[in-house]
Amino acid sequence: MGDVMKITPLDIQQMVFRVKLRGYDREEVNRFLEEVAQTVESLNRDNGALRERIAFLEQQVSELKRTESTLSNTLVSAQSLADDVKRSAQRDAELIIKEAELKASELIRQARVELGDTQRDLSHLQKQRLLMVERMRATLHTFERMLDVEATEAYQDSGAVSEDKLAGESSPAR
Repeated sequence: MGDVMKITPLDIQQMVFRVKLRGYDREEVNRFLEEVAQTVESLNRDNGALRERIAFLEQQVSELKRTESTLSNTLVSAQSLADDVKRSAQRDAELIIKEAELKASELIRQARVELGDTQRDLSHLQKQRLLMVERMRATLHTFERMLDVEATEAYQDSGAVSEDKLAGESSPAR
């Protein structure tokens, strides 16, 4: 397109043709040249307007591309943030579960310790009970022996009294 010679409306209006015999009607040629000049001028105006419109549209496309890029980056950032939040929530949940498991383990350990203590206390009380039973049995046994001794002495004493009476009765009267 660069090789085409540009003709302005002014060039057309100022164009002068040489006059020859049996040539064209000068008035008709001049009128035609005027119309061509106006048409070229109108086309140039339209062309300029179209160039401006193209420039404006190219600017809008460029802005839209920038906006699209920004939106794309924002979307990626939002997705990344959502992933981070999800990971963080998952870590928090895992920590809470771990903490609960540790607390449960500690409670179970304490319960086992208390159960062991209670079983030891119970065993100690049972031993004490057995000791008390043995002591009571020993005491009763001692009392039983004492009663036997008392009974034996009482029996022997009552035998001696009877012999005295017999001896007194058989003695001569005074």
